Amino acid sequence: MLKIAVYGKGGIGKSTMTSNLSAAFSVLGKRVIQIGCDPKADSTIDLLGGKPLEPVMNFMRAYDQDPSLDQIMKIGFGGVRCLETGGPTPGLGCAGRGIISTFKLLEDLELFEKEKPDIVMFDVLGDVVCGGFAAPIREGYADEILIVTSGEKMALYAANNINQAVKNFEDRSYAKVRGIILNRRNVPDEEAKVRKFADENQLPIVADIPRSDEINTFEEEGKTVIEGDRTLPISKKFLDLARLLLKDEAAKTDVQEGGLF
Repeated sequence: MLKIAVYGKGGIGKSTMTSNLSAAFSVLGKRVIQIGCDPKADSTIDLLGGKPLEPVMNFMRAYDQDPSLDQIMKIGFGGVRCLETGGPTPGLGCAGRGIISTFKLLEDLELFEKEKPDIVMFDVLGDVVCGGFAAPIREGYADEILIVTSGEKMALYAANNINQAVKNFEDRSYAKVRGIILNRRNVPDEEAKVRKFADENQLPIVADIPRSDEINTFEEEGKTVIEGDRTLPISKKFLDLARLLLKDEAAKTDVQEGGLF
């Protein structure tokens, strides 16, 4: 099971990247779970035909009881299992606690044991890397981190904070940063700025996603571009990234099974 957490500044396109990558994995024949870890609870909407999913924290507040998997999980495009953690009532409580509480509940419900996913995608807010938002990194939920950034100053600032947060856990065998997804905003010298950041931190740029009218068009229909038209060049970007990550995981598994670890 490959467990990937996608981090980045709020508004940088994490949910778009995560949903399209989940959809790409699904059309490549993989069983996928996507867990939105943002209080806005909009991570999975493009996998669910534009229909929002009731977050776990909303359910628990409304009914004052733990839900079943059927009550909080919906099946989206390609069979992707979709969940949203949600957060506290706006203005009250710690948003990060919603993630921690949801993860504990999903353990109790034996989500992974019952669903047996090949891929688990966590879509995580990256402006703050507090205890809750760092949970996928430090609690063993994620194996690899993808950082989404553009060439904008604040996006790179957040990317650097996320990378430093991951480094703080390096000696504990927690998740590692697999690479950077450049989600272009067409700012001046964008590629050079992101490549400089990547080189300085010895990180590969694993995908270069251009600005795309097709993404916006299909999002208006509540779809990923993979669902809308997987033959488009923009769809190929996500399929290529999915294949790269699967290839790396297969190579790592072969090495482990060969007794080198």
